[in-house]
Amino acid sequence: MDVESVAVELYGLRPAEFTAARDAHAARAREAGDKQLAALIAAMRKPTVAVWTAGLLARRRPEEARGLVQLGEALRSAHRTLDAGELRKLSHDQHAVIGELARTARALAAEAGQPVSGPVLYEVERILHAVLADAGVAERWAAGRLAKAPDAVSGFAGLEPLPAAALARRGQAARPAGAAAERVRPPRPDADDGRAGAVRRERAEAARAELAGARAEAERLEEARAAAQELADRAAAVVEAAEEDVRAAGERLEAARAAGADAVAGHREAGRAAEKAKARVREAARKAEKLTSSES
Repeated sequence: MDVESVAVELYGLRPAEFTAARDAHAARAREAGDKQLAALIAAMRKPTVAVWTAGLLARRRPEEARGLVQLGEALRSAHRTLDAGELRKLSHDQHAVIGELARTARALAAEAGQPVSGPVLYEVERILHAVLADAGVAERWAAGRLAKAPDAVSGFAGLEPLPAAALARRGQAARPAGAAAERVRPPRPDADDGRAGAVRRERAEAARAELAGARAEAERLEEARAAAQELADRAAAVVEAAEEDVRAAGERLEAARAAGADAVAGHREAGRAAEKAKARVREAARKAEKLTSSES
């Protein structure tokens, strides 16, 4: 038993089954004398339903998982080489692929007995976006070892273009000045307009994608806020009911204490009355004995 194999097994279980299985593995490692392994297993975090659902897709659909990883590699390569045409094509492909894979993951989860709500499905899509953008996330996801949802990503932040590509882009964007401008043949107006139009379309497409992402994020946050409010309301109701139970229990306790005190007092009074009755019986017996002796 090693930590990698245990992780793959545990993260393949439904979230409801995770904790008991993790604790059992940690206990077996302790019994075997491997305290370090036991500590590593005990530290494993229970996955959310979204993380488990995304991982289920990688485990049950390895071909589709490899396809998504390869799409991410192509996107990152196009980003680093600043290949605008390839980026546009691949960006269009990624939205269709992620939507289809998320729906497949939802169906697989339902087959496994785990329902997936709308907010959870959105979180699955967000995880798959991170798989495209981050090679490390992609590796853990494809291996079935994704333990928590990765941080939200926007585009390919932190993935810098290759120096040659960046220099080429800056060279295309730069406008010569002074004497150097006289030596540069001006481009044909139609070619310049075509490039400008392509740039505008690319920017418009990026703006629309950003807007769509912002709207989706806002909807997700609103759903999460509503769900949190519902949980808070339920918790408040439970607390109120518990407080009422505590008050009622306190009243019953006070009543029981009073009844107990009355019972103790009654017991003492009954004891005193019994002693008096016994004394009267003894006194009556002595008198009867005297009368009997005098008659004889």
